[in-house]
Amino acid sequence: MERISPFTLTNQVQIQTAKKTSNTTPAEAQKKFTNALKNAIDELNKSQNESDIVTNKFIKGEINDIHEVMIAAQKASITRQAAIEVRNHVIEAYKEIMRMQV
Repeated sequence: MERISPFTLTNQVQIQTAKKTSNTTPAEAQKKFTNALKNAIDELNKSQNESDIVTNKFIKGEINDIHEVMIAAQKASITRQAAIEVRNHVIEAYKEIMRMQV
């Protein structure tokens, strides 16, 4: 059975390396954030597309196992819900930053 992992942003080694190097310029940080966000959106899109493909195959009669269809649909749903929660937290953090006084 395949492990559900909605977001594959970075692995542990990359996180530890990022913590050790604090000389990151704002442009580099922006590029890393952009890449991480793009990868997360690509993973979300991939899981949604896989769910659609499996559902269409089931409708056409190419797949007889309803469990496979339901698992793909649940993976897509969980990935979407996680993405929505991350988006909500990012928006909330942005609003908090905007309320700060300098």
